[in-house]
Amino acid sequence: MYDLVVFWDWAAFAVRWVHVITAIAWIGSSFYFIALDLGLRQAPNLPVGAHGEEWQVHGGGFYHIRKFLVAPEAMPEHLTWFKWESYATWLSGAAMLMIVYWAGAELFLIDANKADLSVWQGILISAASLSIGWLVYDRLCKSGLAERPTLLMVLLFALLVVMGWGYNQIFTGRAMMLHLGAFTATIMTANVFFIIMPNQRIVVADLQAGRTPDPKYGKIAKLRSTHNNYLTLPVIFLMLSNHYPLAFATQYNWIIASLVFLMGVTIRHYFNTLHARKGNPTWTWAVTAILFIMIVWLSTPPMHETLEEAEARDLTPFETRMASAPGFEEAQDIVLGRCSMCHSREPYWDGIRWAPKGVLLETTGDIARNAKRIFLQAGITQAMPPANVTFMEPEDRAAIARWFRATQL
Repeated sequence: MYDLVVFWDWAAFAVRWVHVITAIAWIGSSFYFIALDLGLRQAPNLPVGAHGEEWQVHGGGFYHIRKFLVAPEAMPEHLTWFKWESYATWLSGAAMLMIVYWAGAELFLIDANKADLSVWQGILISAASLSIGWLVYDRLCKSGLAERPTLLMVLLFALLVVMGWGYNQIFTGRAMMLHLGAFTATIMTANVFFIIMPNQRIVVADLQAGRTPDPKYGKIAKLRSTHNNYLTLPVIFLMLSNHYPLAFATQYNWIIASLVFLMGVTIRHYFNTLHARKGNPTWTWAVTAILFIMIVWLSTPPMHETLEEAEARDLTPFETRMASAPGFEEAQDIVLGRCSMCHSREPYWDGIRWAPKGVLLETTGDIARNAKRIFLQAGITQAMPPANVTFMEPEDRAAIARWFRATQL
């Protein structure tokens, strides 16, 4: 059974790798086309329907690019569609959500101190919540607010803040950040799948039929594409946040996430304005710096329950099962002696202020809850302690591995 745990961890690694690769492709093409669109220049002798052109140089060659505001007069022989980058990013992200947060719900998803949820309830809320954002956002975009883009963005921001707060009421801080990122990414991919691509197909069908395409379809698609552009940077932050307890393991994590969305707006506004040749709004960097300082300040309050509160808390059924397995007491003594000086609520290893990645290993519940992590990091590999600074012996690692294997029987 423990071999399955190793395979599962490698599967998570592989899916994460795919997710990062496809995200790079999607984000790269998105940023490129937004910058290209904003930088188009008017020129004489443009074809009928052309909005502007751009000369670019890259990789030793010159590229001459033209954009048609609605469509060219006739359907080109070859047409490249940009869609699979978005779809593959979302699908691989959904797979990673299932592998890490659903399969590991008792550790990574559910926080028993916030809400008494069973595993299936946590997974159901996780899955169902991702569609809410798209449904609300899509309804807003299809209302008269589409003609008031600034107000629409404010309402979208309010929706994201509410969802961040709501996630934090029931999930772990790490899961809150990840789900808010997935919630936003679902809106972005749904924009591509349900709006941008269907509208483009309508335009292509009109061209093939010899009809003049309606410009409204391009206008709608561009609005959604612009929204995606402003949401990209916050989504990247949220997806990376699980590595940084200063971001997710504080009572103000949902406020931190909200400020990150504002930082995404200020950064993209600067580059979008610059690419459009409409000025150099350096004030956005000052605003971004202020927002970042606020985030740093919000990350400093105590991030966890006290040691006394943790020791007084009853073990969950999962923690009880892991702590009841043969070999737990020996493994616990090893972890307390070799790991807890860093992985504690008040670390006493010089230079460490908060437990790395927010992993606490001080109480019976802490150690039982993190059994799989301990097994992978210190049982069958030598990842922890770093550089083996606490001199964990091979027999100690073997004892940890025996305990974890016993939990899988």
